[in-house]
Amino acid sequence: MQENMRHTTICTVGTSLLANLKGLCNSAPDSSLSRAYGAKDWSKVATELKKCKPTERLCGAEINSVTDLLTNDYITPGCLHLLHSDTEDGEDVAVTLKEYFDAHGWQATAHRINGLRDADPKAFRTRGLRNLAKAFGERVREAGGDYCAINATGGYKAQIAIAVLMGQALGIPVYYKHERFDAIIPFPPMPVALDFSLWQRASGMFFILSQPGSCEKWEQFRDGEWDERFEPLVNREDIDGTPYLELSATGQIFHETFCTRFQQSKAGYLPREARETERSHPSLGNHGYGQARNPIQRYLENLSRERPYIRYCHSTYWNPDLPESSRFRLRDKEVEGIYSNGTWCMKFRVITTANEHDDLTPVVADLNDWIKNSRV
Repeated sequence: MQENMRHTTICTVGTSLLANLKGLCNSAPDSSLSRAYGAKDWSKVATELKKCKPTERLCGAEINSVTDLLTNDYITPGCLHLLHSDTEDGEDVAVTLKEYFDAHGWQATAHRINGLRDADPKAFRTRGLRNLAKAFGERVREAGGDYCAINATGGYKAQIAIAVLMGQALGIPVYYKHERFDAIIPFPPMPVALDFSLWQRASGMFFILSQPGSCEKWEQFRDGEWDERFEPLVNREDIDGTPYLELSATGQIFHETFCTRFQQSKAGYLPREARETERSHPSLGNHGYGQARNPIQRYLENLSRERPYIRYCHSTYWNPDLPESSRFRLRDKEVEGIYSNGTWCMKFRVITTANEHDDLTPVVADLNDWIKNSRV
């Protein structure tokens, strides 16, 4: 690792610190640390912990493991993201750790992972682990080209599995310290055979399903986006006889991996910028859009302005009574856009500067990324 490189460490957080402090209250009830814990004064707890050796088991899994990682030069102080469970105990530990690590030269931030609580097994499986994978991906993208590492020592055992998969998929190291051993166990990044173009082609579906609480009808993705290889990446739900899809934790890892990879590499795959002589205003067919015409026109104009490789857009379909998720996809070797306000739906072709031999899947992924970040 280069010494002048900024470092980001992503750390899963458990509650071993609270268990240790509870034990201390039984063995040394009059100590300052015991009194601070009994009063739930987490700022005071952090202050008292700073007086302890960071290698003492009393300090908990997170402080012990980060200390060992520093000692062995696996990481250096920088940004520290504390991913904690969706529980009061998890938040109490994270608040304490943030203050402790800030005082030791870190820039620490606590992140509550919604749904990550063992009291609700279904939420843990369907939302908690997905949101954990999403948090890993977001933190790595925020770090940009900085050095990143994951410390997966704290928290539920399932978090370790998600952390290892994310690390290997994103190409960053994962470390784990078992409470009974002094040695750090490294999980170095490994080559993984994931199909980038497959994600780009279906990126609209993945962006939609990755949203919090998203559960969408399978039928809308069936024509043009669905691939049987996606089965391990989704959970199917039958609601009133209609099949719905939601991302599994593995699916979220798949999506976060390629979101990160795409942000890092898309500049080399997108078509050239259109010249002014190649550009035309969006055209709307005579479909009787009613009051939707002006919002649609503004949407297409914003899209054409913000994506410089677009030459023009033209509408192909209108249904005033059929809502559908807004996204882009490949259809008949052309880029098709779908725009809906939740009550109506229109479809349109996107003409770019790409030639007939160019791969349009990066364009599809970039346009779906635009939807995610657009306020239109």
